[in-house]
Amino acid sequence: MVSERKSDILPPKKAYVSKIMEKDLTSGSVLKNILFFSLPYMLSFFLQTLYGMADLFIIGQFNATDSITAVSIGSQVMHMITVMIVGLAMGATVTIGLAVGAKEIKKASRLVGNTVTLFVTGSFAVTALLLLLAKPIVAAMSTPSEAIPGTLAYLRICFAGIPFITAYNILSSIFRGLGDAKRPMYFVAVACVCNIVLDYLFIGTLGMGAIGAALGTTVSQTISILTAFLVILKRKTGLVLKKSDFRPQRNVMGGILKIGLPVALQDGFIQIAFLVITIIANRRGLNDAAAVGIVEKVIGVLFLVPSSMLSAVSALAAQNIGAKKHDRAKQTLGCALIISIGFGTVASILIEFIAPQIIGLFEENADVIRLGSQYLRSYVWDCALAGIHFCFSGYFCALGKSGVSFLHNSLSIVLMRIPVSWLTSQRYPNNLFPMGLAAPLGSLLSSVICVIAYLIITKKQKRSET
Repeated sequence: MVSERKSDILPPKKAYVSKIMEKDLTSGSVLKNILFFSLPYMLSFFLQTLYGMADLFIIGQFNATDSITAVSIGSQVMHMITVMIVGLAMGATVTIGLAVGAKEIKKASRLVGNTVTLFVTGSFAVTALLLLLAKPIVAAMSTPSEAIPGTLAYLRICFAGIPFITAYNILSSIFRGLGDAKRPMYFVAVACVCNIVLDYLFIGTLGMGAIGAALGTTVSQTISILTAFLVILKRKTGLVLKKSDFRPQRNVMGGILKIGLPVALQDGFIQIAFLVITIIANRRGLNDAAAVGIVEKVIGVLFLVPSSMLSAVSALAAQNIGAKKHDRAKQTLGCALIISIGFGTVASILIEFIAPQIIGLFEENADVIRLGSQYLRSYVWDCALAGIHFCFSGYFCALGKSGVSFLHNSLSIVLMRIPVSWLTSQRYPNNLFPMGLAAPLGSLLSSVICVIAYLIITKKQKRSET
């Protein structure tokens, strides 16, 4: 009787291993595996960024600068929260990847179940807390008085949708840990299409302004998650879970948090630095605030490549390290660095020539276009430099050393990003170009620290092998 129950729950081990390992990334061409994994992730991240940009673009067609500022400030706060959720989910991606690489199937199932339990419980607690703190957050952002009502309404609606943001990232982290980056792309594509349609309905047809932008985002995320669950129920995913896998286990959750928590904190710290820079810009006036908000959206698109490389390196290197193929993990890092630096350099040079045209897509105000072009032309070089420390951060996470990433990002923020932003803002009150240099200077410092840390870790690995 017992054996029958087990067979109902768990298929033959050989067949299950074959199914779950259909996305094995520990063999074949390293470059091909990076492209295979990163392209769907890049498209996912592009679509996710697109519906954030869609809010800003569409509201700019129908509303004044105060509404644009409300959405740009509110979306930056939401971006910070989302990035921290993604960072925490990195712990699941890496630990599941290590288990899959080592072909420890039961451990992978426990990790998946505990990830769901951890994130679902945490998302409702965070939602309740943020709804209580909505007004203090808007005040802390030094939001221009004209944009306060719209920003507050935008944030309250978006805060209510945090469980759906969390659900999406749970599914994405699990699938990426298994080596599947395609399904998350399909889910976010549904959200993107729905958001654009709903934005035109709520903002354009119904004239709901910032409230309409927030409703479009929240409802589209809800539709995306419902679609994801339907797909999971109707199609075989390679996941076979028991009720016991969802029962909280200290050592399992501890392993997820050991990697994910430093990444979440570092990402949160980075976003706090961006928010501080936003506050500095907000205090310069409505035009400066709108210019910085628009540029942040543009930079978000340019960061698709380095961000996808970070995710690809962490997932691919984790599987290879789990399979004891450390050389392949390092080759993955090398290929990702070449792709990131090459793309960042080409994109930065191109932006120097078309910056005003890009800002003009979002705002017709001549002052906003002038200020935004100044800020974008200096800030854009962060795309090339950030690609370096993004790739190294993914590799450090795969090694279980995400504390290194937290260290270099913290030093970058404290020593470069915030101080340089504040000093240049005071010294050059009518020009945003010097202020935009803070980001690439911060990434330069991070990259130097990453290279030093990599050399030290590599040296220790060689000593342990001999």
